[in-house]
Amino acid sequence: QLQLVESGGGLVQPGGSLRLSCAASGFTLDYFAIGWFRQAPGKEREGVSCISNSRGITNYADSVKGRFTVSRDSAKNTVYLQMNSLKSEDTAVYYCGKGRSCATIPPLPSFFDSWGQGTQVTVSS
Repeated sequence: QLQLVESGGGLVQPGGSLRLSCAASGFTLDYFAIGWFRQAPGKEREGVSCISNSRGITNYADSVKGRFTVSRDSAKNTVYLQMNSLKSEDTAVYYCGKGRSCATIPPLPSFFDSWGQGTQVTVSS
């Protein structure tokens, strides 16, 4: 059965780094776009980044550009989100989703049809 599992979240100080993982099972990740999204308390889910199913083309929300990097390890069937220079406003539950393409910049939740359960990222001193 298709499954996405996020991991790697935690508590980090401002300026610190975390690497989130999105591990796929039940399907081959390489054939799909994988989007990263986040949702803070009381806010709507917003797109953070996307990596395409074609040559690993990526995009990022302006708010994270230059700080976050999305990548794919095909051998592990896993997509990563490296988050550097973290800010308090990055605090949210982070989700990965499966879609057909990274058609918008940043990705739109409605274009993704399967989700993991999320991993909490808290940036606080």
